Amino acid sequence: MPSKAQIGEHRNDLAIGVNGGYVLSNVAFLPKVPQSLHGGLTGGLSVRYVCEKYFNTICSIYGEVNLAQIGWKERIWDRNDKPVINETTGVAEQCQRDMTYLQVPVFAHLAWGREQKGMQFFFQAGPQVGFHLSDKTVKNFELSDRNLLDRVNNTVQQDTMAVQNRVDYGIAAGVGMEYSHPKMGHLLLEARYYYGLGNMYKDTKRDFFSTSRFSNIVVKLTYFFDITRTRRDQAQ
Repeated sequence: MPSKAQIGEHRNDLAIGVNGGYVLSNVAFLPKVPQSLHGGLTGGLSVRYVCEKYFNTICSIYGEVNLAQIGWKERIWDRNDKPVINETTGVAEQCQRDMTYLQVPVFAHLAWGREQKGMQFFFQAGPQVGFHLSDKTVKNFELSDRNLLDRVNNTVQQDTMAVQNRVDYGIAAGVGMEYSHPKMGHLLLEARYYYGLGNMYKDTKRDFFSTSRFSNIVVKLTYFFDITRTRRDQAQ
């Protein structure tokens, strides 16, 4: 006699879309470089394949290909916790590195709520790979005229060092809400954190930095439209 032991309900839902948002980033340097958060834009293409509903959990694979403006912004202060003034220009010294990366995250996406019309809460996590495309240093002083005497931290090698490891990798995770409508598609609002595991600079004993890892905080909107979808006749 045939029997059925599968608990989950099969899905074959494919959706593609676009995403855009804002990313706050910095780099964990060792030796330490004091920083504030660097702001930039991120955006790209998204794809999601829903494969199963297991009890109340909607399970899918979610991927993106994004361009992201990341980097770091130095906090150049003196021992009195005040901005360092450049002796030549008479203004507070500022320096930041603006970098463009191609980022490719792939997530396990778990959601709870209504599939076709209504709200869902979701959690997603997985690996992310990034590829360095370009960068530039933005500063308001000449390197030969910077005020090193008043700085509480004199680590400045990062101002002129080129990226040595062009491939970045790490782990990302996010939470958010999704609104779905059978005719309008899907709109997702998400907050995400990325923790880099790879170093931007070489990290042997002969190199200056032993650690140079990215971290990102991302807030973004994503819009999906369906390519294929099962169970269209049931509003859940």
